[in-house]
Amino acid sequence: MAEKKFQNMVAIVTGGAKGIGSSIVKKLANNGYDVILNYNSSYEQAKQISMTNSNIHIFKADVSKYEEVCNLVNFTINKFGKVDLLVNNAGIDLIKTINDTTLDDFDNILKTNLYSAFYTSKEVSKYMIQKKYGHIINMSSIWGLIGASCEMPYSVSKAGLDAMTKSLAKELGPSNIRVNSIAPGIIDTDMNKDLTSDEKKSIISEIPLEKIGTPDDIAECVLFLVKSNYITGQIIQINGGWNV
Repeated sequence: MAEKKFQNMVAIVTGGAKGIGSSIVKKLANNGYDVILNYNSSYEQAKQISMTNSNIHIFKADVSKYEEVCNLVNFTINKFGKVDLLVNNAGIDLIKTINDTTLDDFDNILKTNLYSAFYTSKEVSKYMIQKKYGHIINMSSIWGLIGASCEMPYSVSKAGLDAMTKSLAKELGPSNIRVNSIAPGIIDTDMNKDLTSDEKKSIISEIPLEKIGTPDDIAECVLFLVKSNYITGQIIQINGGWNV
């Protein structure tokens, strides 16, 4: 049963067709939200997810491009008249040494992971300010907090998201808009599919809870944050205690 508290509430989830994003989309829709599932190249996955719940509506946009973000937000406003929640989940990774990282590599990571959140937050916040209500959740990473060897552009993009979170929490707080980050550790998604079993065992041995997280662990945190009216400007770490 959908929770009545979230009926008639509207969310945009970028990168919502796979992994963590798909779990967030389903969790929000099952709790009453109308969810705009943004995808770029994963149409079949997005379509399949939308068929599981009539509250899920799909829209194609490359959120690294400002014009396409404007189209995404305009679609949502034209359909529902508001945006209550924005989840900036779209992101890509790159594993290379700094000397192998090209200028295009760096630009691509920053535009997909960081610029996209600036674009979406810029466009959505003006409607939230009008309504004096809203919540923005940025999907960061443990690497944004402590950095990762051979993942410098990714780490930079996630650290930037955390700085954006804190800054916007201060700027938008007087308009009753909450802004938070979620910083996952290792989660069982396609992004980590290339890890060998030995690499996974090595990582798990460093985690106090001795297990890898699931996309639903992150989706539950999103639901917790939207239920909490007095949390803003925070970086919520979900990593099993990996960096304790």
